[in-house]
Amino acid sequence: MVNCWPLGAGDVLIATTVHTVRDNPSTGPLRRHKGRRRMQESTLGSTGRTISAVGLGTWQLGADWGEVSAADALAVLDASRQAGVTFFDTADVYGDGRSEQIIGEFMRANPGSGITVATKMGRRMEQLPQNYVLDNFRTWNDRSRKNLGVDTLDLVQLHCPPTSVYSSTEVYDALDTLVDEGRIAAYGVSVETCDEALEALKHPGVASIQIILNAFRLKPLDAVLPAAAAANVGIIARVPLASGLLSGRYTTTTTFAANDHRNFNRHGEAFDQGETFSGVDYEAGVEAAGKFTALVRETLGDSVTPAQAALAWVWQQPGVSTVIPGARNVDQAKANAAAGNLAPLPASFTQAITELYNGYFRQAIHSKW
Repeated sequence: MVNCWPLGAGDVLIATTVHTVRDNPSTGPLRRHKGRRRMQESTLGSTGRTISAVGLGTWQLGADWGEVSAADALAVLDASRQAGVTFFDTADVYGDGRSEQIIGEFMRANPGSGITVATKMGRRMEQLPQNYVLDNFRTWNDRSRKNLGVDTLDLVQLHCPPTSVYSSTEVYDALDTLVDEGRIAAYGVSVETCDEALEALKHPGVASIQIILNAFRLKPLDAVLPAAAAANVGIIARVPLASGLLSGRYTTTTTFAANDHRNFNRHGEAFDQGETFSGVDYEAGVEAAGKFTALVRETLGDSVTPAQAALAWVWQQPGVSTVIPGARNVDQAKANAAAGNLAPLPASFTQAITELYNGYFRQAIHSKW
């Protein structure tokens, strides 16, 4: 990280009397303030919304990560809010709308929570460029507004559409129309590749880019984050734990449920391979995760888990607005949120991550996404 405080290997990173307050990552550095520990915050690009450094991804509350009951899902949302999370990310296809509906129920029960809800659209039909038109946008939008119980959606993102969609003027004109009609307050895109992100950044209405960024997927650092910061476009970092690999809990013999994408999409059988374990070979990922865990222990001691260190490293990258790990239970939600309280990691930590990436993954994946 560029703006960091030098820390020794034995320093404790969870601050109690000192915390950082994030300026707009496009315009200002981290500042030190005395006071109560709190979740760090940033401004989400041109939306002007202040959101938590650690948000909550809610794919798992809908489907594709095994079963999560409605009661458990609501408990995860509440635990996240109590821990300072003010950004929920969902999509209209997560559980065929179940994730949106659960978030809508939670928001109605917690008015004035200050939470920004971002959803995604574009995968309810065959992934063809000709399907990304205003009439379909309105149909999808109507459904999401009903699921979430709102008249205006805070942020709508195109959900990893075909590559040609990112360069279509007509698509952005249609999104501008949704804003003009009061259906959405702002829009962004979710992308699979850095090239798609850079194309979207050419269009001035785009408020945010959602992209995979983690210690096993470093390519966005090269060009996407600097370009987004220059354009005042927010960065929403997804898959920050490489589908759990960076937690350090998996072995080569770990098994996943039949309806878990980590079981059925390892080679891109259902959707883009990069969404599962960040596209890295699973066995190599397990080995590299062991090295990452050792790095965390050596650098940060036992007070920070590998998952927390991985999350903190992502949100501390210049230009990142929020990082959106998922959580299937209250304990995971609380632990993830705590990563938003960590002081800046030492520059040596980023250097070690780069060396790990170069040794295990750069040759295999850097050119793909």
